[in-house]
Amino acid sequence: MPQNRLEHEKSPYLLQHAHNPVDWLPWGNEAFEKARRENKPIFLSVGYSTCHWCHVMAHESFEDDATAEIMNREFVNIKVDREERPDVDRVYMTFVQATTGGGGWPMSVWLTPQLEPFVAGTYFPPEERFGQPAFRRVLQRIAEAWKNDREKISKQGANIVEALREAAREETAAGEIDASTLEGAYQQFARTFDAHEGGFGGAPKFPRPVSLNFLTRFHARNPDTDSGQHALEMVLLTLRKMAAGGMHDHIGGGFHRYSVDGHWHVPHFEKMLYDQAQLASAYLDAFQITGDADFAATARDILDYVRRDMTSPEGGFYSAEDADSPIVAGIGDPGHGKMAEGAFYVWTKQEIDDALGDRAPIFSFHYGVEENGNVPTGADPHGELRGKNILIERHPPADGVQESLAESHQKLFSIRSKRPRPHLDDKIIAAWNGLMISAFALGAQILDDASYLEPATQAAEFVRAKLYDESRKILFRSYREGRSEVEGFADDYAFVIQGLIDLYRVSFEMRWLKFALELQNKMDALFWDDKGGGYFSVTGHDSSILLRMKEENDSAEPAASSVAALNLARLAAIRNDPELLARAKKTVNAFARQLAHFPSALPQMLVAFDFLKTAPRQIVVAGDRGEERVQELFGEIGKHFLPHAIVLLADGAEGQSFLAEKNEAIRAMTPIDGKPAVYICENFTCKAPVTDVSALRELL
Repeated sequence: MPQNRLEHEKSPYLLQHAHNPVDWLPWGNEAFEKARRENKPIFLSVGYSTCHWCHVMAHESFEDDATAEIMNREFVNIKVDREERPDVDRVYMTFVQATTGGGGWPMSVWLTPQLEPFVAGTYFPPEERFGQPAFRRVLQRIAEAWKNDREKISKQGANIVEALREAAREETAAGEIDASTLEGAYQQFARTFDAHEGGFGGAPKFPRPVSLNFLTRFHARNPDTDSGQHALEMVLLTLRKMAAGGMHDHIGGGFHRYSVDGHWHVPHFEKMLYDQAQLASAYLDAFQITGDADFAATARDILDYVRRDMTSPEGGFYSAEDADSPIVAGIGDPGHGKMAEGAFYVWTKQEIDDALGDRAPIFSFHYGVEENGNVPTGADPHGELRGKNILIERHPPADGVQESLAESHQKLFSIRSKRPRPHLDDKIIAAWNGLMISAFALGAQILDDASYLEPATQAAEFVRAKLYDESRKILFRSYREGRSEVEGFADDYAFVIQGLIDLYRVSFEMRWLKFALELQNKMDALFWDDKGGGYFSVTGHDSSILLRMKEENDSAEPAASSVAALNLARLAAIRNDPELLARAKKTVNAFARQLAHFPSALPQMLVAFDFLKTAPRQIVVAGDRGEERVQELFGEIGKHFLPHAIVLLADGAEGQSFLAEKNEAIRAMTPIDGKPAVYICENFTCKAPVTDVSALRELL
């Protein structure tokens, strides 16, 4: 089978296209020079390996010889994995959104040989449908326009880039924000909240954990007010509805990307690591606040899924599982082996009856299983799920049936594990590993389960060994069969630093705190905006990236500046470092314009602002980490939702000396009468130390 230049790449997405008849090239100088030498426009196609519509367009168009012939004759064709090169994706997605009013993947953009965009879209069908023109016709029209109006198009492209640069310069405007911004964000969330189904807005519904992070902190700041109570109610209803819904994989654990309907029932079936990490953390917060064991169970469900199915033998966490997998049908069935979205996850009633026998009625009642399938027609426009059931908790379990349901789960898990699995994107991304390190570390602390500390530690060791260059002190973006050559972006640094801070908070291994500080220094050197504050997404060293922007929206993943602001504030509190504190405040204030006009766009930035507005509480445990009494004290701390607290260990050793370098008071914190003690300090004043768990509980 013919291969193109993608066969030498490591990205699973690029390798999926290595056998296309399209003469794909990866993003880089070879492609750029070819376009300039031959004076051809560039067709840039951006997607990722678990993207359903990317697969559809590849099958319909990029595997088609006639379409490929046009592409190869008229264009230089570049394929980009957006997860490996978010810098490329961000530049051209900005153009797509500005010119079409929407965006998404696959992203299709036509560029001049100088990399300036002039036409853009997303998915194009092979024939005209969905209100979209046929892809071949689009290719032919653009090729003709380039031949006839090359100078005009080139000038138009240059003007577009200049306009985008000007917009990027105006993106952020420094100023001062105050506590009223928090109330404004709460009001915006309250106006769009779905009081029946949870979440914000209608279909499709995305989890967006950053919004839940803000609302739990807003509640902690205003616990006795109506707005504070309502903020918590919004979080808890959303988490309960998502956990009960079909977006939650009730058999194998974890969550799918989003729900296509407004009831969390019919998911887009891909599973992303960044969703698992952030949702696990959100459920852990809810468990701390309420003590409701259901939230703890959902957090365990996510963590156990990632530990089982998304962890490499070397300790890093894989990126994603696809939505599509082969259909398993009867011998001779024409659908057998065909790829379909959700095929791995859905069930017919007959399959469940055959598998569970006399337990089937209880299971089917609980999960809404129906004879003709339970998927609403409106949520399945292509009929792929006709006659199938997506498990969704329709009725709470009656007393005494939990054991039956648990046995049914195990049986169906065993059966499902024999089905062909969805494609696994096994590249290991630094940023997403940082988020997952946080989730496992917090799980170890909040669930009081030391087994979750191991995957967090192994992943941190993987990042240091495989994604970090000790000589240059820089992170790399991804790893697959060896480290990629793409250097890390601002979110890689910010998310890994967050993970290391959380890992230190649980393990109290000083190496993780020191590594976090080392990476923070490098992040400041590479991405900090000295003039306006905040962090650019890219270094500006790569001339092929036409725009240097700051991410100003906390969406499926939080913005790098939002995470960095909280990292800086926490590190400042740990180290008693006024320079770090000033940088944290300048980062938040750099986004004053966005926060003034649309604060709910940056909820994670508001989490950092909330931390900065509250004098942080230092909780210092004096004693040996291995002592049983020390473990009991840390266990008690883990039961409380303390978003403004810094937890430290004064162990009388190297770690305590390091912490005391800028905070002399820690040097004097020692056990009392030979018993481990807890010192709680606020506003440079410490309460009398306590050695008893019940006394600590009262203080917290």
